[in-house]
Amino acid sequence: MARKYFGTDGIRGATNASPMTAEMAMKVGMAAGSWFLRGDHKHRVVIGKDTRLSGYMLESALVAGFTSVGMDVVMVGPMPTPAVAMLTQSMRADLGVMISASHNPFADNGIKLFGPDGYKLSDEAEMAIEALIDGIENGGVPLAASAEIGRARRIDDAQGRYIHFAKATFPEDLRLDGLRVVLDCANGAAYKVAPSALWELGADVIAMGVTPNGTNINDHVGSTAPTACAETVVASGAHLGIALDGDADRLIVVDETGRVIDGDQLMATIAGGYARAGRLRGGGLVATVMSNLGLERHMAAQGLGLIRTKVGDRHVLEAMRADGYNVGGEQSGHIILSDHGTTGDGLVAALQILAELKRAGAPASEVLHQFDPLPQLLKNVRFAGGKPLEMAAVRDCIAQAEAELAGRGRLVIRPSGTEPVIRVMAEGDDAAQVEAVVDRICDAVRAAV
Repeated sequence: MARKYFGTDGIRGATNASPMTAEMAMKVGMAAGSWFLRGDHKHRVVIGKDTRLSGYMLESALVAGFTSVGMDVVMVGPMPTPAVAMLTQSMRADLGVMISASHNPFADNGIKLFGPDGYKLSDEAEMAIEALIDGIENGGVPLAASAEIGRARRIDDAQGRYIHFAKATFPEDLRLDGLRVVLDCANGAAYKVAPSALWELGADVIAMGVTPNGTNINDHVGSTAPTACAETVVASGAHLGIALDGDADRLIVVDETGRVIDGDQLMATIAGGYARAGRLRGGGLVATVMSNLGLERHMAAQGLGLIRTKVGDRHVLEAMRADGYNVGGEQSGHIILSDHGTTGDGLVAALQILAELKRAGAPASEVLHQFDPLPQLLKNVRFAGGKPLEMAAVRDCIAQAEAELAGRGRLVIRPSGTEPVIRVMAEGDDAAQVEAVVDRICDAVRAAV
């Protein structure tokens, strides 16, 4: 059964348009609060947000919803998504909520839910909450008695708690003294905590993207727009640049030459360091079908494996938990280190990268260039309707391409989960062959629709 409100990462959309309205936020609070009212203890929910203007509106609506069903609310203000997951667990809350649309523009917003264990909710839990949302109008969610309505309060030490947590993931025998780091916080949720953590560990921090005004989150800054970070690294003579996204659950790194380093190279760096220290579990790492074939070959050359999943950090985490891996992530910079957290954490991943730099005593351009990526090309084909991937002509073209790339490359074709688009990706040793294969399949899809 298809989900009605929840997508691959919570509920997300343009604010003040369905489904991302204040009314929906209040209903989510009522439904999720009701779902997690289990037992006689006083229940608690932790709510964090990024720096979007609409965060005030959605936070207030969520508070109204949760308190109306009897849940106490703890508001922590602008905090990274992984901080909310951590605080949910450490404060023994029954539920955690992050108000964010991650790397999207400021006009969008979203609601992510975490269970008491700090992990994102299962599909089953989200479906149950959706059913409760739809039943609110018919009295399907009981309101608390007058004397049992929940209380709401803000806490002032949440930032300090997360900074302490993040610093504790950095090796005790190392310091960042002498390291000049450009830190781009995307005018988002980490604009206070990330610079503080790096500075307290000894780094010379050049902070940018730390003046949020409600509408400039991810605006030409952050991990999806690393040009400004790269230019600042080169101009300032920094050793490294770190670019987070709006809710700080992913990062992109820039070396001292201004070259952008993606999540594949970062995962390879962290996994290699963990392996040398005897800390790598699972015998390798978990990545998605979009990670470069060069990463897979690099891991194999070290006697390590790579498990691939569908796109989405949720799928990566599921595979990590099922098979005991402690390093996983996506090419986009979502990196999950299960020794330290239950979701992607850009700051914690950055600290592991900085630790590898300090141990190596070499430039970032050497340490972080773990392998030469194979030529990779991704193109999108928009279609008006139907199922083009099920048409005989398209299937035949794909089969021919797979045979052509066998042993020399890889092909990934998938429909988008959010729009009528077929994504066609190929990679291989021969760039011209990769381009020809992608173009042929795109042409076949267009002809079919």
